[in-house]
Amino acid sequence: MFKLCGFALSNYHNKVKLALMEKGVPFEEELVWADRSAALLDRSPLGKIPYCETEHGPLFESQVIMEYIEDAYPQNPLMPTDAYGRAKQRELVTFIELHLELVARELYGEAFFGGKVSDETKERVKKLLTRNAKALGKLAKFGPYIAGDTFTMADCAAMVHLPLVGMATKIVFGEDVLAEYPVRDYVKMLAERPTVQKVNADRKANEALRKAMK
Repeated sequence: MFKLCGFALSNYHNKVKLALMEKGVPFEEELVWADRSAALLDRSPLGKIPYCETEHGPLFESQVIMEYIEDAYPQNPLMPTDAYGRAKQRELVTFIELHLELVARELYGEAFFGGKVSDETKERVKKLLTRNAKALGKLAKFGPYIAGDTFTMADCAAMVHLPLVGMATKIVFGEDVLAEYPVRDYVKMLAERPTVQKVNADRKANEALRKAMK
């Protein structure tokens, strides 16, 4: 059986988990912290989570796992059938992760973990996110889903990443760089899906576990 390994506080872990549940793929979930242990590095060479165990061997990098799931389990597809439509899905996911989430990630230490980000970093990140957030409007539809009228792979990414970008920038900059988009209503709509409710409940439980371990 497919096994997803990682922890539910990770937005990248939750992206894959949401896709598995939306597609109706049977899977096991194994709690693995990003501790760079020998066992972890044996399966995920950079010590990254999530990784997965398949019948053929392990895979890491969340988007690679997403693509594998879509190819290996064709039921309830999360991507269009045509090549261009599939490319547009990949484009949107890549944009959200590379140009929004990974840029905003530099703020997470201060926004969520009690750290401090340098003024230089804040200035650079704010400039990039302001520019990139404007570009999002050329790709995202919110109609009502991120790519149009159908729930897709891009929603699995947007659901877990966009709220973090908004929260981090609101906390650190005093303004949400995504405020011009209906992200709140979009997330509220998705929260009505049983799969999203499960992801959110497990994330909260994992957060409580992590705090108890300190």
